Amino acid sequence: MINHLLVVGASGVIGTGAIERFGSHDGWRVTGLSRRPPIVADDCRFDMVATDLTDPQDCRAAIAALPPVTHMIYAAVKEARGLVSGWRDDELMAENGRMFANILDPVVETGSLRHLSLLQGAKAYGAHRHPVSTPAKEDRPRDDHPNFYWLHADHARRRAAETGFALTIFRPQVLLGSAPGAAMNPVTALGAYAALCHEMGLPFAYPGAGPALWEFVDTGLLAEAFVWAAQDTGAHGQTYNITNGDAFVLQHAWPDLAAALSLTDGGRSPRSLAPFFEQPETILAWQQLSARHGLRIPNLATLLGESHHYLDLLLSARIAEKAVPVLLSTIKIRQAGFTPCRDSFLSLVHWLDRLVALRILPPFGGPERSERRES
Repeated sequence: MINHLLVVGASGVIGTGAIERFGSHDGWRVTGLSRRPPIVADDCRFDMVATDLTDPQDCRAAIAALPPVTHMIYAAVKEARGLVSGWRDDELMAENGRMFANILDPVVETGSLRHLSLLQGAKAYGAHRHPVSTPAKEDRPRDDHPNFYWLHADHARRRAAETGFALTIFRPQVLLGSAPGAAMNPVTALGAYAALCHEMGLPFAYPGAGPALWEFVDTGLLAEAFVWAAQDTGAHGQTYNITNGDAFVLQHAWPDLAAALSLTDGGRSPRSLAPFFEQPETILAWQQLSARHGLRIPNLATLLGESHHYLDLLLSARIAEKAVPVLLSTIKIRQAGFTPCRDSFLSLVHWLDRLVALRILPPFGGPERSERRES
């Protein structure tokens, strides 16, 4: 049987990375499922289905029209405006649980599903509610708090016990990728901020409260882990943290980032990025920038999704002033045999350049830098 991968949430930051990785991998047929198609390279091979995950009949009709699905990545999520309030919203959690069941159940009932990759994150450890032990490890008891992660995992395990498909759960940290309009992609928000600073004659000032310590995960790296988990039976039935493998402080890297984007570091920064992006002069500057460079997404709010709120959270005093940052142990996945890693600064610059290449962001700097990027 041919391997047929269904990527649910195909236009998000995780889904886009998975589409690009599997779409260039021999031996896979790839179908993306989301309300809108992902923006990927022209030579990426995949089919696309537009489906409303809140409508169970729509989901059943979509699956019935597809060839048998052997593998599935579920990377869809519904977030509240502004993000953080939704992380404690019981009804939003329940809706995310229903969305997952609406699409998993008809896939399972075809009898063809062999492996499911399911996404969680640091909130599985209660990082949004209380201090977390460092490093956070996968073998600790489930943190007792309401979370749609548990709705997803419990439903998936019940269906797996009934039909025998394998399940691997991934817990990435802060994701870096190319998807515009995503709920949590700091690359888009950082890139838009950099482009607007240049357009509006503003200094590229660090917009954070202090030196917050982060762990990134490149969505290309995460997609490699999806390939590995689909093919290595040792990964089946397991939960894995995953990061690039290094630690990253954006404030420390800011001068290098400014230099990489041919911008001038320094000056007074906005107190937060969300109000900056909502100012009429900022919106007008983006429209002018978009028209001049022929960008794909002329509407700034559409480009950002909720990612500017996410970046504000990452840069906030709430994160920067934590006595103990949230760090994930990646020993388990390394010992299981998945050892690739990424340099986080180079990963960040790569994805900024990728957004330029896809005409989502305008070119940074002069023609010399554009020539280097294209070479």
